Amino acid sequence: MPPAPSRAPLPHAVLALALLGACADDGRAKGVPSTDAQAAAFSWSLPLGLPEPPVPDDNPMTEAKVELGRHLFYEPRLSVNGESSCGSCHLPSLSFTDGRAQAEGTTGELHRRSAMSLVNVAYNTSYTWSNDLILDLEHQALGPLFGTDPIELGLADLEDDRLDEFAEDDLYIELFTAAFPEQDDPFTLDALLKALASFQRTLLVGDTPYDQYVSGGDPGAMSQLAKDGAALFNSERLECYHCHGGFNFSDAAASAETPFIEMAFHNNGLYNLDGDGAYPARDQGLIEVTGDPRDMGAFRAPSLRNITLTAPYMHDGSIADLDGVLDHYAAAGRTIDSGPDAGVGADSPLKSPFLIGFTLSEGERAAMHAFFAAISNEAALQDERFSDPFGRLE
Repeated sequence: MPPAPSRAPLPHAVLALALLGACADDGRAKGVPSTDAQAAAFSWSLPLGLPEPPVPDDNPMTEAKVELGRHLFYEPRLSVNGESSCGSCHLPSLSFTDGRAQAEGTTGELHRRSAMSLVNVAYNTSYTWSNDLILDLEHQALGPLFGTDPIELGLADLEDDRLDEFAEDDLYIELFTAAFPEQDDPFTLDALLKALASFQRTLLVGDTPYDQYVSGGDPGAMSQLAKDGAALFNSERLECYHCHGGFNFSDAAASAETPFIEMAFHNNGLYNLDGDGAYPARDQGLIEVTGDPRDMGAFRAPSLRNITLTAPYMHDGSIADLDGVLDHYAAAGRTIDSGPDAGVGADSPLKSPFLIGFTLSEGERAAMHAFFAAISNEAALQDERFSDPFGRLE
């Protein structure tokens, strides 16, 4: 094969907008598609309860593109030291999280935030925990790849070298050519980003007991305890559904048919350092992007699907388990008695008006746990289409 055409260095200043919110084995891969499947039309296999996701016009879905994206998602050569991949912080077994309070980059640098679940990420109206400027998966990937503060994958200034490596690798020659058959040189950053995004859009989890009960019409799919929990979740007494409603249990979700897009960010009283709602300087949420004082401590409400698998909770992983989450919202905000983060979150003037506090009996708490289990589907994560094609995570 002739050498790949030279590429101009990537102007990293162009990436600044997307980077605002950023958070090698030689084994052969399995299941490489044949060139006969080039640019084949994509057919969604939608789980029960989920609509078709929105897809950018300039990146239509194809099976070949998804397969390339799956390989790249688990490819350690997309890290500076060849030791990590996207899949290192987004493990299928943990609903595409890593189980850590703070994500760890490929060089060992700890991040200030936890790795968000990628389950149903295709429906998000914005990306990362608190950025209203990153609006699609294609641009979101720039942060983990090229961000330097902190380093996640640390690929800055190395992307051309990696693309040249792929252009000389028989596996990736086949995959890139199949995914982008119309391009003379498909080994570009644009193609890489589009393939990664395409794969992530397929990480769909529905068909939970809740979906089988509500969408499938199976009255026995949920236990009575889970139904009681659903009633509590959707009650004005608890107010959970205001921020975690809809098909994806998030108020910041859109489908292909959504007539309007909402980007909602909320202060949930997790911190209140000064009595005026201040969050720790290490992470103050959306205000860091907008500069608007009203956005202090504002973060996006994540989907609650597979919530039983994604501990610890909150943007900084500071609540260890679901009982702690229930305690937090029951108190209408967290109280920290001592130390640098001391404060009474319930007294924050910036917290969401939906945090009103409540009391749960032991039976009601059990019902909430049953409901959380009913909106989770651990078995779906074993789908071969989600798996590491190199077998390193098996």
